Amino acid sequence: MDNRLTKAIDELRLLVRSRYPIIYLITYEEDRAEKILFDIAKSLKKKLSIWSVTKDSAGSTPHTKALVALDTAISAPDPSIFILRDFHPFMENETVIRKLRDVVSDFSRSHKTLVITSPVLKLPKELEKEITVIDMPLPGRGEILALLNEALAFADKNPKLATSLTEENKNAVVDATLGLTLTEAKRIFSKAMLNDHIFDEKDIELILFEKKQLIKKSGILEYFDSSETIANVGGMNALKNWLTDRRESFTQRARDYGLPIPKGVLLLGVQGCGKSLTAKVVASLWRQPLLRLDMGRIFSSFIGSSEENMRKAIATAESLAPVVLWIDEIEKGFSGIKSSGATDAGVTSRIFATFLTWMQEKKRPVFVIATANSISELPPELLRKGRFDDIFFIDLPRDNERREIAKIHIEKRNRKTENFNIDAITAASSGFSGAEIEMAVVEAMYAGFAEEREFTTEDITSAIKASVPLSTTMAEEIGALRQWAKERARMATE
Repeated sequence: MDNRLTKAIDELRLLVRSRYPIIYLITYEEDRAEKILFDIAKSLKKKLSIWSVTKDSAGSTPHTKALVALDTAISAPDPSIFILRDFHPFMENETVIRKLRDVVSDFSRSHKTLVITSPVLKLPKELEKEITVIDMPLPGRGEILALLNEALAFADKNPKLATSLTEENKNAVVDATLGLTLTEAKRIFSKAMLNDHIFDEKDIELILFEKKQLIKKSGILEYFDSSETIANVGGMNALKNWLTDRRESFTQRARDYGLPIPKGVLLLGVQGCGKSLTAKVVASLWRQPLLRLDMGRIFSSFIGSSEENMRKAIATAESLAPVVLWIDEIEKGFSGIKSSGATDAGVTSRIFATFLTWMQEKKRPVFVIATANSISELPPELLRKGRFDDIFFIDLPRDNERREIAKIHIEKRNRKTENFNIDAITAASSGFSGAEIEMAVVEAMYAGFAEEREFTTEDITSAIKASVPLSTTMAEEIGALRQWAKERARMATE
């Protein structure tokens, strides 16, 4: 059994034995949760009752049914565990809230426990101190492997199906499936077998595709296919060496050597200088999935939902480990931390605290790459040692780096660099970011295409001269950022 699941089960059993009155179990996997609670009830010699508004005929309205269910639990004489399925919509009703507080008072003196199971966390203020919240972890390797073996055994008994998975292929299938619920995994295994009536290594791509669709539906994490290579990053030799040195740091060989699992890196710098590109390159370099966390999607209008979104994002990332988690422009997500208590009832503060605690304590191999353009908006707690392995500052590219960047973008357009005067482009683009040099190349291509000819060095230098770089329009801000980084961050370029 996966260690995280074992801990969750042990925690549940301890809470029940300790007479915690109400437990809120966050999970999409209702059947899995109920089986665990059944085993706990059996081991503690308690009765188990399951309530659902669709199966309860007592009461004329849904809220009346909910109140009747709570009254029934209070009046039950035996030691019991009462499961309420999807009870969260009723917790917005003032009468139900009051009745739940009655449950807390009664159950604290009895051997009864109320367990709410739901994929959604909605916790009224009145009950925040009374209800204990537990996240049911997603299935680990052991559970996924057991399910895969069941699917393969079924295929072996069916003359219309076949399998040709080696042990190595089976491990790859399990890796590809991590992060899904058992129900989702079962559906994907069935689809893989029925797709061409044979379950083999080609189905790993099908599983990954289905998995990406499911992750996208969450609306919080985005699964990226990264085809960028480290050769596409111009300059930044110190940062590239740092990343290359850690390429094998997630292996068992690294653990045996005594190395800790890398936590992450914070990339500060001028806009358009390659921070986001670096995040994509790391996933490709380390041969790991790349997930992007959109902080804007974390925040929700529902009380408790924003915190739940952060926990869900963390749990999903950990279930996919080893994985690279990219948080772009992290300062925008946490910029309101100082006034959070007055502006959003402390939601931003709580989410920030959850993220910081996870960064400090996380044991799963989730490598966080956070990017930021403005240091003034970053909470100082985020910069403390122990959160990230290191902080790198990415400055405007130097002469040799601009030369390299110009070559990269010309070659990306299937042109030969020897047909261009790279020195002239390098000289003309002083003070320009990598993104601005790329746009100059694109602008030159438009000019050549409009005149039905190949674009030239002169087209590129003309495009450069016609634009005003960010280093000019934001000179003061960039100067302040450089001054801060000089004493507090490592330079990406030596």
